[in-house]
Amino acid sequence: MESIRLQKFLAEAGVASRRKSEELILAGKVEVNGIIVTELGTKINPKKDKVTYNGKIVESEVKKVYILLNKPIGYVTTSKDQFDRDTVLNLVKVKERVVPCGRLDMYTSGALILTNDGDFVYKITHPKHEITKTYTVTLKGIITDEEVQSLKNGVEIDDNGTPYKTKPAKVKILKTDIEKNISRLEITIHEGKNRQVRKMSEAVGRKVLALHRTKIGDISVKDLQLGKWRYLKDFEVKSVIY
Repeated sequence: MESIRLQKFLAEAGVASRRKSEELILAGKVEVNGIIVTELGTKINPKKDKVTYNGKIVESEVKKVYILLNKPIGYVTTSKDQFDRDTVLNLVKVKERVVPCGRLDMYTSGALILTNDGDFVYKITHPKHEITKTYTVTLKGIITDEEVQSLKNGVEIDDNGTPYKTKPAKVKILKTDIEKNISRLEITIHEGKNRQVRKMSEAVGRKVLALHRTKIGDISVKDLQLGKWRYLKDFEVKSVIY
């Protein structure tokens, strides 16, 4: 096998996405043959060199797995939580070390993909690939046509302290209930800013009562019970990769 860049090796072995792997290298968490490596240009031979991350050997030939979880409310999207809260990995029990592709906040349910393929994580999460995410959002009050149009055109939200105008979104009214004073919308975006749909709703003056991600690309949790998971089918994996 030819030599490859260390971050590419880590991504292909399922440690993290390539970008995150670069951060791990710079942080001094990766060793090659017992020596800490912090140079991003470092190349290794997976057949000869021993790579460790956090003291554990990274296997070069790992079976790639792709899992779809219908995440319930109350679980955090992380591998390990500093506050000892339940994580999505409490729901997905597999022998492979998998990581979530992106995040859903603790109070959002729905579609979440977990995998040990770092390049796949990158495809799902990086906005340049424009993988759509579709949400059903329940809002307080009866939404107006003007508010829907604002969501479609893009609204200004806070992105970690920086003003950001969202890209055009697909927005459809699913239901309005005057008696219950609620509106239910379907919103499709591809950016994936932190808590984006919640912030977009707040930007038009609407409080989110419930938020559920129904689809990632064309991969849906429609027939998957909350808290349950399944392996992705080959054509679903290819729909993201290609």
